[in-house]
Amino acid sequence: MQVNIYQVDAFSPNPFGGNPAGVVPDARGISDEDMQKIAREMNLSETAFVIPIDNNSYKVRFFTPVEEVDLCGHATIATFYTLASMGYLAPLDEGVKTIYQETKAGRLQVDIHFKNEKVTKVMMQQSAPKDLGIVEDIESLIECFNLNKEEIGIDNEYAPPKIISTGLPDIMLPINSKEKLYNLKIDMNKLTEVSRELGVTGVHAFYLPRYDSDVVYTRNFAPLVGINEEAATGTSNGALIYYLKSQGYITGNEIVSIQGEPMNRPSRIYCYIEDRDGAYDVRVGGEARIVMQGIMCF
Repeated sequence: MQVNIYQVDAFSPNPFGGNPAGVVPDARGISDEDMQKIAREMNLSETAFVIPIDNNSYKVRFFTPVEEVDLCGHATIATFYTLASMGYLAPLDEGVKTIYQETKAGRLQVDIHFKNEKVTKVMMQQSAPKDLGIVEDIESLIECFNLNKEEIGIDNEYAPPKIISTGLPDIMLPINSKEKLYNLKIDMNKLTEVSRELGVTGVHAFYLPRYDSDVVYTRNFAPLVGINEEAATGTSNGALIYYLKSQGYITGNEIVSIQGEPMNRPSRIYCYIEDRDGAYDVRVGGEARIVMQGIMCF
């Protein structure tokens, strides 16, 4: 069997930035077992497999090298950038084309922005945010990162780490220094144990320079699912803007997450939130670039 496959850098306007994802734009006829093997062969944090439903709907499945996950933000951006750029769906000359992806996290809207028939940005809807509570065992958590409790917080005030999900549950870990965030010493084995015990995918550590900042600096760690660190994480940044908004740390509806700098893969993730009578609409997005395309034979 042969399939077309792409490697795409999501959340970056430039090649070799952002977070790379694999994309199989037509996965009809590929077994679950072979999807997992392909993801392992690509050895990227996630590979997306697309099964067309109709002109405006696509089933999308996401695999890490070790398991299937319900949703992946950066692989979604990579997927729909590829479909629109490589002729798998019809482009617009100008404007926004709305597509829907059917995932294990639900049916989610994707908006593809065009200018002169070129994709300029892809924005994806997140699952409805869920606040799964404060991390009670703070000592075990901060021990993973060689931190003390005084280094946890925003603007020199303590802010509680919480488990938030907009598709995948992650711990939001506020750190009150960019220097400390960028120089964490992490015990990945310990973090794997803590993640398993708390039932989370990983930890989204961040530094917010001040209350109501429109920029946040982030790092994401998910060794439990085979990802020690990601350069750009869509779902976790969706969870983060919900955390910041619902806890009152920002009053606006938009923020830009700068991620991947310590990995030398700078990423910009655009995050948007709207409170619709207590029901939050969360979206994340950005740019992407195809860096490799080919045929996989198996």
